[in-house]
Amino acid sequence: MKAKYDVYQLLDAKKKGLELTRPQIKWFIDQYTQGLIQDYHVSAFLMAAFINGLNSEETASLTDAMLESGAQLKFKGQNVIDKHSTGGIGDKASFILAPIAAAAGVKVPMIAGRGLGHTGGTVDKVEAIRGFKTDLNLTQFSELLNKNGVVLIGQTPEIAPADRLIYALRDVTATIDSIPLITASIMSKKLAEGANGIVFDIKVGSGAFMKTKSDAKKLALSLMQTAKRFKKGSAALLTDMDQPLGHFVGHSHELIESIETLKGQGPKDLALLSIELAAHMIFLAKKAKTLDLARDKAISTITDGSALKKFRELIDAQGGDSKVIDNYSLLPQAKAKTVVRAPKSGYLESFQNEKIGHLLIDLGGGRRTKTDKIDFAVAFEFHRKKGDQLKKGDALLTIHHHPEQKNVADRISKEMVTEVIKLSSKKIKPSQLIIETIA
Repeated sequence: MKAKYDVYQLLDAKKKGLELTRPQIKWFIDQYTQGLIQDYHVSAFLMAAFINGLNSEETASLTDAMLESGAQLKFKGQNVIDKHSTGGIGDKASFILAPIAAAAGVKVPMIAGRGLGHTGGTVDKVEAIRGFKTDLNLTQFSELLNKNGVVLIGQTPEIAPADRLIYALRDVTATIDSIPLITASIMSKKLAEGANGIVFDIKVGSGAFMKTKSDAKKLALSLMQTAKRFKKGSAALLTDMDQPLGHFVGHSHELIESIETLKGQGPKDLALLSIELAAHMIFLAKKAKTLDLARDKAISTITDGSALKKFRELIDAQGGDSKVIDNYSLLPQAKAKTVVRAPKSGYLESFQNEKIGHLLIDLGGGRRTKTDKIDFAVAFEFHRKKGDQLKKGDALLTIHHHPEQKNVADRISKEMVTEVIKLSSKKIKPSQLIIETIA
């Protein structure tokens, strides 16, 4: 049977910046999902869309086509709320805010992603816990959500399968930081998983896909406009990604840092952001009358231990070894350490966060191709924040690596002080973590 459209003509139209219609986009996505057109066709479309853009109608059409490519869940009640972060360096807030919100009575259905570009993925990180299953089917997903109030899985063949395929291609074709493509990717999953409200954490800065506040705000409004189109509640926080979040970048160590935060002993920036995002989730779920009361409720779940208990339940329910909460040695950790010291005295002026992500990949803590396996054990431990004063020889960071990686660690050490971390003789103002809230 003759195809409804010609792939070459569609790609040629988008290459020339012409608008594609809803039926054309729907056909293209359906053909790809069914295996009737190839990865190289979609790679060409992604690059054309990245360079020439997609207008609001095309973005809506792409989102709908990706959403409709698979199953769509529905849950009763207004207390099913998810959070989505656009990803950053050291961003492990999901492991903290989800148990907090669940302990406060919110149902949190997390269908999370793997690493994308220079950023680590929530699914990759949680799989550092021995036995933790992220490949649950939708029946298991729904049952666990109703039973425990929180569940965390990876993208499934049933939910937005078109996005699962396209997501992997974007990672290796340099087409990640496109507002229309990000919008379609995020919203096709979030709408399909049955959330009635979504809180967006839009990262801004050198370690984010959105480098400027202006672009971050455009993405936030694009996501919220889509949520409104489907009658979903939403809020967006623009948050700083000009330096690593917390102290650690690396899978096992980020989990440890998350558990420490749930114990009330985590880094201030990570705790603040997690509580603020959880508070918006609690408020959207109508589990508190005001945002201030929602914030108080979020804090109390850490103080009384109920959030940590909920995280333990999450691990147990998905086959993981929850003993890691009490015994961090059960998580993979590299045995060698290399300390990187300040080459001169001064104030910490800036981080090249994206470079940090790529250097972690050099250690094995990320992927260059779709088939690469991640080393959970390696990590960077940053000892200083932007604005801190240092003396020559003070420790800037520690590289956690395997003994056989000494040469790689030495090379990374030099790059950290020449290309990544910049010191200034002048006093530097600390970063503002939460730049703007849009609700």
